[in-house]
Amino acid sequence: MVCLCEGSDPPEGTIRRQILMSMKTGKGWIDIGKADLADEFLEIALNVSSIEKLYTKLHKGSDGEADIHVHKADVEKDLFKVLSYQAESAVAQGHFQKAVMCVQRCKDMLMKLPKETCYLSILCYNFGGNKITSCVSNAKVLRLLATAYFEWDCKQYLDKALKAISLANEVVMCNSVAEFMHHELSLDFCLNAAKLLLENGRESVGFDFLNSVAGRFESSPDLGKITLLYIEFLLQNKRELLAKQKVEEIIIGHYTGKQLLSETLNQLHIILWDTAAKHYEAKNYSEALHWYNYSVSFYTPGQIDQNLAKLQRNMASCYLHLKEVDKAKEAVKEAERCDPNSIFTQFSVYKIAVMEDDTDKEMTLHIASAVHTKHVLISFQNEQQVVAIKALEYLSEHSRDCRQVFAALKTLGNHLLKSKLLYIVRIPITSSYFWFQLSQFCPSDKAVLIAQKTCLLMAAAIDLELGRQQVTSSEQMEFLTQALQHLQACKEVWKVLKLTGDFAKDPTDTLLLLYEFEAKSKLNDPTLNSLMESVWEQPQIEVKTLEILASLAMEPPARYPVLCKKALQGALNLHRKQAAIDAVKFSKCLHSLINLSLPTGVTGLDACVLQEVWGYFEDALSVISSTDGYPEMEILWLMTRAWNTGIFQYTIGKYKEAEQWCGLGMRFLNHLGSLKKTYEGHMVGLYSEVLDKLDRAKGFIPNEE
Repeated sequence: MVCLCEGSDPPEGTIRRQILMSMKTGKGWIDIGKADLADEFLEIALNVSSIEKLYTKLHKGSDGEADIHVHKADVEKDLFKVLSYQAESAVAQGHFQKAVMCVQRCKDMLMKLPKETCYLSILCYNFGGNKITSCVSNAKVLRLLATAYFEWDCKQYLDKALKAISLANEVVMCNSVAEFMHHELSLDFCLNAAKLLLENGRESVGFDFLNSVAGRFESSPDLGKITLLYIEFLLQNKRELLAKQKVEEIIIGHYTGKQLLSETLNQLHIILWDTAAKHYEAKNYSEALHWYNYSVSFYTPGQIDQNLAKLQRNMASCYLHLKEVDKAKEAVKEAERCDPNSIFTQFSVYKIAVMEDDTDKEMTLHIASAVHTKHVLISFQNEQQVVAIKALEYLSEHSRDCRQVFAALKTLGNHLLKSKLLYIVRIPITSSYFWFQLSQFCPSDKAVLIAQKTCLLMAAAIDLELGRQQVTSSEQMEFLTQALQHLQACKEVWKVLKLTGDFAKDPTDTLLLLYEFEAKSKLNDPTLNSLMESVWEQPQIEVKTLEILASLAMEPPARYPVLCKKALQGALNLHRKQAAIDAVKFSKCLHSLINLSLPTGVTGLDACVLQEVWGYFEDALSVISSTDGYPEMEILWLMTRAWNTGIFQYTIGKYKEAEQWCGLGMRFLNHLGSLKKTYEGHMVGLYSEVLDKLDRAKGFIPNEE
């Protein structure tokens, strides 16, 4: 309306108003997303009747050269704005070539309008971001952007440059994948291509490609293969929630006429079971049940299948770990319905009965007789020792097949011995009698001598375990005495056995020593000291053995602090002789030794003891200074013990010793890491205060003539 009302030769003010209104109207349409309506107004602002006409008017009406330059600059600013708006409108409409021409004209004007450089660069940057998703030359634009970042400031903008390069590669990959879909390719070929993308870190492109493939093969009976691949890679990338959604979609499809092919369904079951097994191994039993339940969803009610029986047994194991015995019973009942003759199902029944203390001899003997030796061993390895051992006990008492009894017990005993569980694991067997008896009917060749030795060690281990439980003093003495008898018999067998070959790596000597030491220490046997002396005669005594001896020396009712200290000192010496000292193990051993020698709250320690303990602290400083990895909390503990010892010396008037021990504590302060700042100010202040008090205290001490 303004343009139409002003005539063919409007004055300067009218032309300016026309330009301003056309520019603002055009920009307004761009801002609300209607760029096509903006073009007409921007053309009005730019055509002959506007900006160029204004320039002519200004030239005619100017009073001199200065006026012309000022007005010309105003016109050029308006022209720059109109061109930039036109470029913005062209990009919004996808007319990139026109946008480039407009921007190029703006760029040519920057020599006269240098202040517009920043505006134009931001505008181009935004254009680049909009263009990335729609233009064939995306990768080139992104690489140019990366180059610009590098040339601008390589250090400051390195991350942005790398992201631009990565995105450029992604765009190239997208274009290649899009090109794929224009060709007639088989589903297997497309799945292999998707695998390559996913396995090489191109998740976004790979999943988009899978979605495209799913759309293309929507009517194919093999469509499930695509979803299966999707689930596999979601699980591999720890995205279980999305994987669950895909599985649930398949389950819904299964009951709405979109069943998977049998081969694909079998593969899905394998994926579900593997995922459940991983959660089971991680002791996340609830989550394992979740995945097993997905697998159950594909079976129809009343269906009989051995795999379903196995599935129900697995679920029963999860329920038992969760202490949900009723649900475990239901699962086992289903397993019995599907595969009643399976020994694994019967064993599951027996496990539940043991947990409920509802077993009878006939049932136990039936299960134990049916279970092969290796199944008993599997039970033991799967942390079902109570079930395995109880079955073996009944088997040994009731079975007439001595070979079967011997094979089962020998297998279990050898497994325990090889894994060094005879001492470390507390074995819950109620009687050692059958182990001792079993050793008696073995003929005297090498194989059975080994079995005899193993049985006797087992018998001793059981008696020791029974002696550790809450029993009366007389019962404990009986068990411990019986253990010594088994050990003596085992020693005799061991002497003969060692003559038959090389047993350098056999742990029997160590086990005999530890068992005998425990029994004698708790019986207050007078020969205990001589037994301890024999330890130092062993050619290759291990640190772990000495540490166990130290622990046994103080395990109630035994209390032998002197023997405990000797064992710890021996262990510490072995630690020092290592080519590379294990700072963590050394610190634990030293901690125990200092605690034993310098007990908290004990007063009246003589100078010899303090001197001995001082040596331990010096050892610690030496190791801390020469090795990495000494636990910071142990350093803090050493600092605190040394400092508190100094303060105690001060309270009883031993000022020289007080100064020495407090100073020792300050030496540990320098080795603290992240905790140093926490304690430094407080400790330094306290140390200065202690030294000041010590100096004043020394001043009051009368000089002796």
